[in-house]
Amino acid sequence: MLQSFGKYLLFMQSLFTRKESAKILFGRTVDEAILIGINSIFIVAIVSTFIGAVTCVQVAYNLNNAFIPRSTIGFMVREMTILELAPTITSIVLAGKVGSSIAGGLGTMQITEQVDALEVMGINSASYLVLPKVVAAILVFPMLVILAMFLSILGGYLAGTLSGELTPQEYITGIRDQFIPYNITFALIKSVVFAFLISSISSFRGYYTSGGALEVGAASTAAVTNSVIAILIGDFVLAYILL
Repeated sequence: MLQSFGKYLLFMQSLFTRKESAKILFGRTVDEAILIGINSIFIVAIVSTFIGAVTCVQVAYNLNNAFIPRSTIGFMVREMTILELAPTITSIVLAGKVGSSIAGGLGTMQITEQVDALEVMGINSASYLVLPKVVAAILVFPMLVILAMFLSILGGYLAGTLSGELTPQEYITGIRDQFIPYNITFALIKSVVFAFLISSISSFRGYYTSGGALEVGAASTAAVTNSVIAILIGDFVLAYILL
């Protein structure tokens, strides 16, 4: 395991040696941002909306004490969404979609010798292929998390009001109660860290793929598994340090 970690650190160092021009990297980063961000909006929207709706219904089910105001449901949905559900669950979903795509794409390029062709042309393949993916992920993940926050709270609003668990005014009162702006900052910090972990780990697994199609599938699976584990560990560390 230490050998793999050391290899990963050397891989990350290679991203910043013999870099391409800023113009080329910018164009590649924009392309990767579209692949990672725009193509992930639909799945993020579906997951976050229903997570907010389910959270609202389940909190309402447990808060059956007459002495607890119904606005507490909105408060709980907001806190759970901002602190944990939006950044962490969204990142885990994206680890499955984006991580497997990155690992599979780089793995296919590796076994078809496209990476070797770049090296022959004097291009640092790691920097040219991987650095734009990492930068693009860091840029678009916070945007997707903000979208997930909004849609999750909206999903809770729709579920709570349409089911009759609470009135619209009670829900809005709850989500405005004791709001701490720092929680938004904390969630965005988590999204940036998770973006780096997912993109770099998935790229590492894909870049060092060798063999054939079977190994590409194994690399994609390993990328998702390792990314999810890294997200969970990072989630705990960030919560311990920043909260």
